[in-house]
Amino acid sequence: MTRRCELMGTLPLSGNLRSHAENKTKRTFRPNLCHVTLMSELLGRKVRLRVSARALKSVEHRGGLDAFLLKANNNELSQTCLKLKREIQKVQAGAKAA
Repeated sequence: MTRRCELMGTLPLSGNLRSHAENKTKRTFRPNLCHVTLMSELLGRKVRLRVSARALKSVEHRGGLDAFLLKANNNELSQTCLKLKREIQKVQAGAKAA
């Protein structure tokens, strides 16, 4: 399993660890991933995702998982999130039609 955020697509970055003597040592900067359970109001169910702390903060800022997914870019989302987004769009289109 890759260390990748399912909502924002954040991957590990590489860089240098610099000592006081300016020695350079390669290191990786890994995203702060958390296993969280988020509630989808439109679908009425819980979804378990592996999300970075920054993405979790963005979900709360946008007003929940549904609003975040509808506004998110498809290239960044994982396969499970793309499937969720399509389901949310279907429910939303059905509600507008009725």
